[in-house]
Amino acid sequence: MTMLRPQSVFPLAITALGLGLLGLFFVYPLFTVFKVSFIDAQAHITLANYAKILSKGFYQQAFINSFAIGIASTIGTTLLGVPLAYCVARLPVPGKSAVLVLIALPLVLPSFIAAYALVLLLGRSGVMTVWLQAQGIPFRSIYGMPGLVAVYMLTLYPYVVLPTLAAFKAVDASMEEAGQNLGASRWRVFWTVVLPIVAPSVMSGALLVLIESLENFGVAFVLAEDRPILSIEVYRLFAGEVGSNPASAGVLGVSLILCTTSVLLLQRRYLSKRRFATSTRAAPPIHKVGSALNLLATVFVWGTVLVALVPFFAVLVISFLEFRGPVMHGNFSVANFQDLWNRSSRPLFNTVFLASAASLVAALVGVPIGYVVTRFRSRLSHLLDMTAMMPFAVSGTVLGIGLVVAFNAGWLILTGGWLILVIAYCVRKLPFNVRASSAILHQIDPSLEEASINLGFSPVATFFRLTVPLMLGGVVGGMVLTWVTLAAELSSTVVLYSGSWSTMTTVIFQALEGTGAGIASAASAVLILTTALPLLMVYRLLRKHQLAVL
Repeated sequence: MTMLRPQSVFPLAITALGLGLLGLFFVYPLFTVFKVSFIDAQAHITLANYAKILSKGFYQQAFINSFAIGIASTIGTTLLGVPLAYCVARLPVPGKSAVLVLIALPLVLPSFIAAYALVLLLGRSGVMTVWLQAQGIPFRSIYGMPGLVAVYMLTLYPYVVLPTLAAFKAVDASMEEAGQNLGASRWRVFWTVVLPIVAPSVMSGALLVLIESLENFGVAFVLAEDRPILSIEVYRLFAGEVGSNPASAGVLGVSLILCTTSVLLLQRRYLSKRRFATSTRAAPPIHKVGSALNLLATVFVWGTVLVALVPFFAVLVISFLEFRGPVMHGNFSVANFQDLWNRSSRPLFNTVFLASAASLVAALVGVPIGYVVTRFRSRLSHLLDMTAMMPFAVSGTVLGIGLVVAFNAGWLILTGGWLILVIAYCVRKLPFNVRASSAILHQIDPSLEEASINLGFSPVATFFRLTVPLMLGGVVGGMVLTWVTLAAELSSTVVLYSGSWSTMTTVIFQALEGTGAGIASAASAVLILTTALPLLMVYRLLRKHQLAVL
């Protein structure tokens, strides 16, 4: 494929601007977290902070708990997601279009709301808990590691299913035919031929599950109770130290970054030493199976996607039930919503405004970066690509702490306003915009841009007048999906927001900290419904343009 000349001023300008923005609002804040972790109260450089924190059994247990939950969630999600992807890709399961939409929903609905809904159902006084105990089943509650793993499996399984599904569809049919012609059974061909080929996609999805489960704040806050979890302890240490030097929070923040980046580097090293490519000549056919096996696959697929959405439907119903403090009663009422709106409608406005501003900025920054890293191959563009993808491996809580430490004093003060929230949101979702734009560009022939330049148009004019219009459907779809995920963002918001810039997620967070279960359920329902309309819009858009931006 012929690439445009990298000597153009346009890609160099985008590269410089992208590296500058990421350097200022991502690398520099993380460096401040790293720096304060080595500074004591007297402003001396020391390793005592690490010795003090990492030697305590409480924080050692936080590491053990976090990794145990992350590994268990990753294994469970993979064992669930790979068979589900295979059933959708290779078996005649009915309603596949609807299944694909439902599979993607948990990724854009708030995971901590799913955790809260399961507490209302399966907590110590939950509806299902009371019923199970009445039946003589010794079920206590969903709190603890089983609940955390269950929520992560239900909300993160699409990370494994979606790339693995695409990989199963891309396997060359001749590879399987060759194995069967040599006498191998279909089951053996799957294990020895097909599964090794799709391994990179499985590992990529599993990596996202592991990183998300390690850094997730909201789910751990709802279900961990008194068990130390790394992401929770980072926030607690920061909240306790914010008046002085947040050295202890810096130690745990650096440790969390090292954990997630180490996992990412190990995966890249494994994949770099192996080759998985095949020359796809024909897409694999749908298997003809017996009615019993097809029924079993259908029940498994539809059962999984519907069970994963039960918590969200439960919240919608429970929000109309009467609460007296934390206790739920069976009487239907709109009192929860009245209490919510009597307090203030500002959090809903803040949520819409901040998510909209950040989605727009993330697209304005991410689309040009995706264009450069796809069309112009150089060492600088490779550096830009790596830097733009690094936020995937950084906890929102740690990024929020870095932004507070970096911009709470000095030549640029951002704390206390809305701009720092938009910056944090934009940085967190920039990898998605870059990868979505890159995927769309791979579907556009570079010769169209070359022809435009040969006709006398500058690279800038070509990009804005030709490339962007061709990408528009996917770009808008990506913005809407970014908006939906940002509306439910909690981990960086809880660190960065001030009183006047509270969002719906912080309203839920504060209500759960106290006894406002009714307000929390009403706010959760409002947030789910607020994100549902954009989801319907993006679904119609994706069907219209037939672009897979998920």
